[in-house]
This record gives sequence, structure tokens and C-alpha cells, in this order.
Amino acid sequence: MRKAETSVTRRDLLQSAAAGAAMLSAQSGAAMSSAQSGAALPWYRRVTTWGQTNITERDPVRYDIPWWREFWKRTVVQGVIINAGGIVAYYPSKFPLHHRAEFLNGRDLYGELARAAHEDGLAVLARMDSNRTAEDFYQAHPDWFCRNASGEVIRAEDKYVTCVNSPYYDEYLPGVLTEIIERSHPEGFADNSWSGLTRDTICYCDNCARKFRDKTGAALPKGKDWEDTTYRKWIDWNYARRVEVWDLNNRTTKAAGGPDCLWIGMNSGNVTAQSHDFRDFKEICQRAEIMLLDHQARNDATGFQQNGDTGKFVHNLLGWDKILPESMAMYQSARTSFRLASKPAPEARMWMIEGFAGGIQPWWHHIGAYHEDRRMYHTAEPLMRWFKAHEQYLVNRRPVASVGVVWSQRNTDFYGRDEAAELVDAPYRGFTQALIRARLPYIPVHADYIGRDAAMFSVLVLPSIGVLTGEQCAAVRRFVESGGSLIATGASTLYDEWGDARPDFALADLYGAHLTGKDPSRAAAGRSAHTYLRLTPELRAKVWGPKAGDEPAPVGERHPVLLGFEETDIIPYGGTLAALRTDPGVTVPLTYIPPFPIYPPETSWMRTPNTDIPGLVLNTRGNSRIAYLPADIDRRFGRDNLPDHANLLANIVRWAAGGRIPLEVKGAGLVDCHLYRQPGRVVLHLVNLISAGTWRGPIDELIPIGPLEVRVKLPEDVKGRAAQLLVSGARAAAGVKQGWAVFEVKSILDHEVIVIS
Repeated sequence: MRKAETSVTRRDLLQSAAAGAAMLSAQSGAAMSSAQSGAALPWYRRVTTWGQTNITERDPVRYDIPWWREFWKRTVVQGVIINAGGIVAYYPSKFPLHHRAEFLNGRDLYGELARAAHEDGLAVLARMDSNRTAEDFYQAHPDWFCRNASGEVIRAEDKYVTCVNSPYYDEYLPGVLTEIIERSHPEGFADNSWSGLTRDTICYCDNCARKFRDKTGAALPKGKDWEDTTYRKWIDWNYARRVEVWDLNNRTTKAAGGPDCLWIGMNSGNVTAQSHDFRDFKEICQRAEIMLLDHQARNDATGFQQNGDTGKFVHNLLGWDKILPESMAMYQSARTSFRLASKPAPEARMWMIEGFAGGIQPWWHHIGAYHEDRRMYHTAEPLMRWFKAHEQYLVNRRPVASVGVVWSQRNTDFYGRDEAAELVDAPYRGFTQALIRARLPYIPVHADYIGRDAAMFSVLVLPSIGVLTGEQCAAVRRFVESGGSLIATGASTLYDEWGDARPDFALADLYGAHLTGKDPSRAAAGRSAHTYLRLTPELRAKVWGPKAGDEPAPVGERHPVLLGFEETDIIPYGGTLAALRTDPGVTVPLTYIPPFPIYPPETSWMRTPNTDIPGLVLNTRGNSRIAYLPADIDRRFGRDNLPDHANLLANIVRWAAGGRIPLEVKGAGLVDCHLYRQPGRVVLHLVNLISAGTWRGPIDELIPIGPLEVRVKLPEDVKGRAAQLLVSGARAAAGVKQGWAVFEVKSILDHEVIVIS
């Protein structure tokens, strides 16, 4: 077929948007009932749709407030985020050093916008940006600013960076927050630069030196040294300080504005970014009534599916009953960051849709109040309206999955250290993307919450979680003892909470494998080797192809984890492995083939075609199935995207689950599947990730897929006789067979949400 017959253009998108808007009317009764039932809830439990015009210093002379008020209505926002103060003030502050916007000219632009929003019944968050100042502020309070080891003040371009341990955070900012509350009574505050210097820089100002010595009895570390006890204490001390700032700001806003006036900050959806900024995700979420995510775009390695993962990831910490809005850029926000140019509508749309699938609420975001590229004004409205019409199915729901994928911020810090992207992010990304590719629903699980969440899943995955504390390892052990299955890869459990190596895996008896030398993972981070894994028993003697005469005779049957590899005796690996000692009774279906030359081609033949170094060890404990992958295939898939790696990981999960997977989706395409429960119904969100730019953005076309055959395991309170499709507006003929709902989804353009009741 020609491309025009198989792809979807912007005209199709607009027609789809019109259909979605028409459906809004049909859904208005349900939406009205939902709104009325939530009227008694505090704003942070009921305001689900947000908008933000991030004001520039030029905007005070060209901000068309009536136009934007109409845009608020068109996009059905319930709350807006408005620039107030910090680096730049958009109101006439009483603090003389609070820098006014260059074109403000005495105007109270923030106050005018806040008043207009409140008149329209919208919640208002006053946006702050509070980590640096102009030179006059520095000259007035030089002791409030960060210093390097030589005592020189630290600058960011023409601004001076304030120290998180100085009176700027303890005294000045609380005063500004109080002033804003007294002037305009916002519902709360946002601040995307609230946490001070990052981990890359040690501040040696007098405030830091004094407070660190008071806390630890030691001088500040001289530099980065992960083996230095003082440096490790400095890491923990910095995390604790950011939590103190969070608590101080909330005490301030609640004292001035009442118990529901919240300081919310902003946070990344990426753990490595959070660690870089000393933001303890778990501690923050334990304190938060609502979370704002400053997480605006995919990259080629993560894809749109990262946003669905982020929603589940944060909700596991925050709670599934809380609101999780995310800044969704209508401008080009990846790589080039062309802040005044429109992002292609399909690119912005898919990022928003994956967020919905993961439990994230929409928040459109524009830079500036005036744009010469006006295409961006059309992107958010149809999706915002669709979300609002179907909100009852998109919030207050619980995930259903067989697989829990473990993560830990301490693992990012003390195992990943300076190589977290390779040692921590890549294995997690590789494993979760293999699950998405295989349409296997999963839940991200914090290592501290393994015991709390154990009943939610049947398989626990440790994707190279090198650092696990003793209690976290004990929780894994209890999970296995209760009948759960375990998959661990790479260096999992090999390091204590400080990143110091244990003599053996903490769960070696469960793995059925023991370390006999040093862990090669850190030394090999980021490197590739020309290595392979051998599948046993070898089958090539009976597979069509040339014969050398020395092929081993096949002995026995292959394990189910090798399903689909019948025509090969090797698969690529790319990493390095060390010898392990295995326990009697385990199964080793993969062994290591060490490196041999790639170039010149004449030398590319295996010098050592066979070893007894295991690449995969399978064990059983009662009803529990345990797989340990010394060959960190998850990390390799996160880097190399080889289908063999994804298929192997999916096979291992299916074997470990032992038939306890609640969803099956058959049909062509890359589909991200999110399954949820609500009382009396199941909600299945399917996201079509097939597009002209799936792995290299931005995309400007969407390509439909279908049909898909779907089977969903039904809870006891769901009959499964009705399947309503919220995007197409159709109803699928659902049958029930042995406790499973069975139906067909004929076509999916970007996404479909099926409500099974």
C-alpha cells in the first residue's frame, strides 16, 4: 500500500479531535455527577486538569489576559500555574532585592492573573524559581551564596547561586511566600529549582561548613570519593537538608494560608535526575498531598512508554488516590529545546496519552504568553476535553499486574555512583521495555515497599539492584518463602547500603549461584565485548544448514525459557562474565562464550566456543521459581535493543509467573498495556507505540494498528459481559470463558481505553 493509505495525517487528527469533543456532550452527565461528588474534597484531590503560561520578562506589556481566560475554558482546566517570584518577580514585592521583571513597570501581572483565575473558579499555584539572584542581591548578602573550594562565589551565567543552607532559604524565601499569600491567596506554590546545588558541586561556604561539622563532627569532604566515609555522609546530609526545606516551606505556607495551602515544589520523573538534585523521592512522596512532575519529553532510548512507567513509578510512592499532574510541553522540548516553536501535535499527543495510561493528569505548558507559531494552541484542547469527559475511569484506580520491578534510589547513589545511567537506568529500562514489548503488565516497586506490595504480584524482578539493605533482602526472601517467584540480574544483592561489596550475593542460596571472584559489572560499565551465550542442549545437528561433522548430538529437551530459539545455538551478549559456583540441582540453560576478534573478518571465529561459566541459573524453592541472570541481558537490551534479549527476558518472566499473568493481547504492533481495577470494573489502557518516529522523535504521523484479540482475567466482582471503548465510542462484543473476558479491538490510532464491567 501507499503511505497515504496506511498512515494518519493532521487532518485525521483534527477529525478525531472533533469526534472526541462531540463525545464530551454525551459524557457530561457522568462528569457532572463526578464533579458534584468531589465538591467537598480539598482542591488537591479534585483539580485534575492544569495549564501554565510560563511568563517571560517581556510578557507584562503583551499578556492578553482575556484571550488566555478563554483558552482556560476551551481546555477545561481547573487550575493554573502562574509565575510569581524568585529569580524574577511579577508583582511589586515589598522586598527591595526581589528583582522585578524588566518590563513590569510597576504592574502586578501575577496578581491580575491570580484574580482572573479565582474569578473563573480555578485553583492557583504561584510559581517560584528560587535558586539564584542578580548581582545586587549578592553584594547585599555575600554570605548567602555558594562558594567553591577556593572561596570564590559560584555563578550560573550572569546570576549568583544561593546556598541551600543559608538564610536565603531559611528566612528570605519564607518571607516571600508569606507576602504572596497575603496579597493573592493562592492555593499553593510550585518551584522547579528549589533544591539548590546538584551533586556535581560541593559548596564550601561558611554555612555549609558549620552545619556539616555540627551534624557529623567532620570537615566538608575535599572532593568526590565514594570510598570516603565523609563523602558518603555528605551525600546523606544533603538529602536530609532538602527534606528540611520541603518541610519548612510547607510549614510557612500553611501558617500563612491555612492547612490546605501547600508548597509542592516540582520533581523530575527520573530517579537519576532526582538523585543528582538530592531529592529523596520516597521521603518527598510520603509528605506530599499532590505531586507536580517537571518531566516533559521522551528521548530515543526511552520512548513514549517512559511516561506510562513514570506514572506507575511515582504513584507507587505517592498513592493511587492522589493527583499527579505533569508539565506537558506544547513547544519543542527535547534535544534542541526550541521554546517558541510548536511541538508536532502527534509528538505532544502521544506523550500526554502515555501519561494518562500511567495515571498522570494533564497540564499544558507554554513558554511565554505570545507566540508567532500558533499551531501549538490546537494541541492540548481535544485531549484535555477527552480526559475530563472520562476522568472517572482515569483516576482513583489500582494497577493489576503479575510483575513487580524493584528500584531503589540508594542503589542509584551507592551502586550506580557516577555510572548510574549505565549500571542502574539501563537494566531497569531494558527489563521494563522487554515487558512492554511482550505486553506483560508490571508495577515499579520501591525496595522498601516489597513487603507492603507483595500481594499485588507473583513475580519480583531485581534488575541489577546491586545495593539492597539487609532488611530489603529479608523482604525478598519472605516473598519467595510465601510462594512468589524471583528474577535477579547482574550484581543484584552483591553490595550493602553504602555500596561496599559483600563476599557473596545476599540471596545466593535462592539463586543457587555463588560469587567466586570479583564482580566485573562496575569495571565493565559502558563497555561492549564481542561475546555470546550458548544455548543448551545444542540443536544445530538436526537443524537445516551446512554441517561440519563435529556438531554435538542433541541430548534432552530445552528449557521453556529458550522457546523460540530452536534454530540457533547462540545469541549475542556483549558483556563479560566471571566464573560462578552453582548449587546441585540447578539448571543452567545458557553458558558464556568469551571474547574473540571482530576485525578483520578473517579472524572472527570462536577461540573458546564452550565454557562452564553460567549465563542463566534456574532454581526452584517449593512453589517458587527463581531465575538468576549473571548475564545482565536487561542492561544490554536497554543499550542495544536486540530482539533476542527482549524475547529471552519475556520467556523467563512467563516461566517464573507459571500461568499467573492476567492479560493477553494478540496482534501486530508495539502496544503498551496498562491494566487497572475499580469497584465492579476493569480498565485496560492500550497505547499504540507504532509511528513513523517511534524510536527517533519527533513524530508527525500516527499509524493505526489492529485488530487485536484481548483476554483479561476477571476479578470476582466483574461479570465481563460489557466492554466499552472510550476513544472510538464503540462497544465490543465480550464473551466470558473460564473467568476470562474475551473481545476484539478492531483498530487503534493512538490509544484505546476499554472499560470491562
